[in-house]
Amino acid sequence: MSAGYRSGFVGIVGRPNVGKSTLLNHYLGETIAIVSPHPQTTRHRIVGILTRDDAQMVFLDTPGLHEPQHALGRAMVEAAKAVLDDADVLLVVVDAKTGVTEADRRVFDKVRRALQFKSGKSSRSALLAINKVDAVKKPLLLPLLEACASLNLFSACIPVSAKTGDQMDVLLREIIHRLPEGPRWYEPGQRTDQPIPQRVSELIRDPILQATRQEVPHVVGILIEQIEEQERVTAIQATILVERPGQKAILIGRGGEMLKRVGQEARRTIERLLGRKVYLGLWVKVAPDWRNDEPLLRQMGLWG
Repeated sequence: MSAGYRSGFVGIVGRPNVGKSTLLNHYLGETIAIVSPHPQTTRHRIVGILTRDDAQMVFLDTPGLHEPQHALGRAMVEAAKAVLDDADVLLVVVDAKTGVTEADRRVFDKVRRALQFKSGKSSRSALLAINKVDAVKKPLLLPLLEACASLNLFSACIPVSAKTGDQMDVLLREIIHRLPEGPRWYEPGQRTDQPIPQRVSELIRDPILQATRQEVPHVVGILIEQIEEQERVTAIQATILVERPGQKAILIGRGGEMLKRVGQEARRTIERLLGRKVYLGLWVKVAPDWRNDEPLLRQMGLWG
């Protein structure tokens, strides 16, 4: 590493469904965090690592800051709050299509308090990414940029599209400029610190989110029962948790077609992750109120 090498932690925060995970995946060039149109898709604090010749950024993608309704929601909010206190740079994301909402303002207040609480760091800064500008006419962006700049909270306010890549290079330069000098925390080839069971569970949940609507995405949990490395194949057994029999019927589908389709799509993406053949066994189980079952959440890696 050369003198002046920069490294640090970049906390991606914002209300649900503003495109935080899409932004992370764009920079890493692969799907580290699953993306769907459903709010609160991200449930873990996800670490994504981008290493360059001049800097290493450890991105902390967080669940959206919201008012929790159950133990899982409380754990998600606590994960996001921890990032507010720990990150060297806070990258706040808002949706250009909706403008700054009341929920965004509550996030801004949390960011302002976090910047005042130094957490042992000599200086920290916040950047604002106004995302999804590809879906907004440019003349409408100027008042939004002016309003955000007038808050005197952000070192820079940058309109971007994580979907198309527009201005993402500009945002990256701003992030690197504000990182402290320091060593690499991870090996250059490492993209995430997520354990394999957690990544596998997310790759199973992803096609479920894409295929289902209304209440089902919010109540689905994935419990990895076993991952066994065999000679020619990796055998994975997983249970899909829902809260009501009607949700189970939706996931299984007529003649088992929905579950079969979910399994096929999940198996293909897991094989790309592991680089070998996979046998994937899926079962659907009704577990009423599982999102308030702290021991089960701990077993799933969603608590503690």
